[in-house]
Amino acid sequence: MVVEVRQPSAQLSVDEFEALAEFTAREIETVSLEFIGGRLGVRKARNGNHGAVAAWLACRCLEARPDLGLHPNLGLRVEEHGEGRALPDGVLAPKGSFAGQGAWAGPGTALMTVEITSHDPDTHHRDRVAKPRSYAGAGIPLYLLVDRDTRWTAVHSHPDPALGYRDVHMVRFGGTLTLPEPLGIDLDTEELKQYAD
Repeated sequence: MVVEVRQPSAQLSVDEFEALAEFTAREIETVSLEFIGGRLGVRKARNGNHGAVAAWLACRCLEARPDLGLHPNLGLRVEEHGEGRALPDGVLAPKGSFAGQGAWAGPGTALMTVEITSHDPDTHHRDRVAKPRSYAGAGIPLYLLVDRDTRWTAVHSHPDPALGYRDVHMVRFGGTLTLPEPLGIDLDTEELKQYAD
């Protein structure tokens, strides 16, 4: 594959990003690419504790709402006009919602996106700043951040395309976090203490 090097002032188009992401997924299995806020991001492979948090959340959500599925690492078109491309750690939506969609699905049926922090330098910007803004811009009702660095969980609600999420409720690992409507699920986060590292 030939990669054209552009001048620093030129921006990557969504089509160029999708071609690059497809190549990377096929040829370099230890990283994935995202395109958030016009910025190319690289996500490294996750560790076992990261996966354990995702499995814990899937079990809790599906026990409370068996009509839903937690779709891991699903590519989503995000931001107000769908110009972004994100790979959330999970997307909670009705079962079968994304069947037949391509590599980058529309967010229309997503009830909640989930991010689990990784111990890397871009975590703050990616998971705490850029992604909440992008998911709110796409109109996704809830964003759940499981922050292993700070040992807090945070549910963001009431998306506003211009402002991001208007409400954030945080609970330290060990407390009970309520995922508001459209979910109405209470999460006992005690188990997360063992996956913080």
